[in-house]
Amino acid sequence: MFCEKVIELIRELHRMSDGQLPAFNEDGLRQVLQEMEALYEQNQTDVNEAKSEGRADLIPSIKLRHCCLLRNQRCVTAYLYDRLLRIRALRWEYGSVLPANVRFHMCAEELQWFNQYKKSLASFMRSLGGGEGLDITQDMKPPKSLYIEVRCLKDHGEFEIDDGTVILLKKNSQHFLPRWKCEQLIRQGVLEHVVS
Repeated sequence: MFCEKVIELIRELHRMSDGQLPAFNEDGLRQVLQEMEALYEQNQTDVNEAKSEGRADLIPSIKLRHCCLLRNQRCVTAYLYDRLLRIRALRWEYGSVLPANVRFHMCAEELQWFNQYKKSLASFMRSLGGGEGLDITQDMKPPKSLYIEVRCLKDHGEFEIDDGTVILLKKNSQHFLPRWKCEQLIRQGVLEHVVS
């Protein structure tokens, strides 16, 4: 039946919750594109036959295949666009370095798009704040306090805060740090917020 493969691509995305990225279904996409090519070629053959031999009985099947082509096109576009929106959201959630398990689910073109988006966002943030730059990915939720207590989940090494103090982030050590300096490390899994 027509359009079944592309509907399965959409269902695959729909089954994943927000914030998750399923593996890029290259095989499914290739099958949809092959189906579209076959529909197009059959339409071309029937259109030529209808014109040359005056066969009006072929017009309904030509219209049906054309509608299937358009539906496949819209669904493929929706599939790719939804994946890009999810990848863009991952940049805001994880920062400029994606975990390996997330990168594994992306195709080469999506990784390239992510890197371009990352560069564009970094360039925009550098242009803010009177040339000093402003990290707009920090404080995604309004903070309740400017300092938070954090526990280090793995050895990270030295970490410098704005007043010049250098803190050694060792596994299981706890620190009282400015929220905006450690939010990125919390997202990366280096630190965890200790809630009393």
